[in-house]
Amino acid sequence: MEIQAVFPRGAKRAVLSLLVGGAIAPLGVAQHTETVFFGEPNAAGLDLPAERQAVHPVTAPYFHEDSFVTTDLRAWYVRHNFPGNLNGGHATVLAVQARAALTESIQLVAYKDGFVDFSDGLVNDDGMNDLAAGIKWAFLQDWETDTHAAVGAGYELGIGDEEVLQDDDEVRIWGSFNKGFDRLHVGATLNFFMPVGSEDAFGDSDRLSWHLHADYYVNEFFSPVVELNGYQTLSNGTPVTPFSGVDVANLGGNEDEDVITAGYGFEVRPADGIALRAAHESPLTDNVDLFGHRWTLSAVWSF
Repeated sequence: MEIQAVFPRGAKRAVLSLLVGGAIAPLGVAQHTETVFFGEPNAAGLDLPAERQAVHPVTAPYFHEDSFVTTDLRAWYVRHNFPGNLNGGHATVLAVQARAALTESIQLVAYKDGFVDFSDGLVNDDGMNDLAAGIKWAFLQDWETDTHAAVGAGYELGIGDEEVLQDDDEVRIWGSFNKGFDRLHVGATLNFFMPVGSEDAFGDSDRLSWHLHADYYVNEFFSPVVELNGYQTLSNGTPVTPFSGVDVANLGGNEDEDVITAGYGFEVRPADGIALRAAHESPLTDNVDLFGHRWTLSAVWSF
């Protein structure tokens, strides 16, 4: 995503750093940012000691949005294995997310794009994901007590390939809360999804998802991460599919298909502004769904 316009001095500096690959020295991968396109960064956020800086969510990358306003790029590799009762198989996803701090409290979030390859299961095809972006407002930023909250709204444009369960136009509204306790950092996100436009062949449903996060700062290089993700269908789809689409796709599921997963992982920080993360995720519920187990790898460049 490229944005071209006439910016004030601070924004010109930010754009230059994007184009030349780091003209501004990054300060670390955390909840603060030096790059603000309109205005100046929050000084209180920049002065945090390293152990108070939270890890961004690792699992559920499309839907788990924390309360911090940052400027960063996040590359994702997801290897999703489907359960045997759905003929097994797997999907591989490659994607890049972009986040831009427009002001110290407003963030542009491009949260879904990329390429997906389904193999050896119910679907055997590859294609492009839908595109989705939104705006986040961090209305609470209490740096003294490490208490943060935000709300956001986004739209998924159904231009992806139907062959890989995409092509869904969808409105998303979310809220998030984050709290730090010195080295321990916790967070929660709640999403509401409402399909718009015509239903596809698999049906559509209104849905909720919720996401919980905890990380612990061991040292400047390493933090373990634990996350829980929940997916709930609010209304029966038309037609009703026999399984939930969780975060793979919006399918016409039914109201009894709640899915809860647990992810365990870590983040390593080899250099300022760079974080490498990995997590393994599997379901805690035993409903018939699209969740067998999943590996998620990502790299974050903050500036």
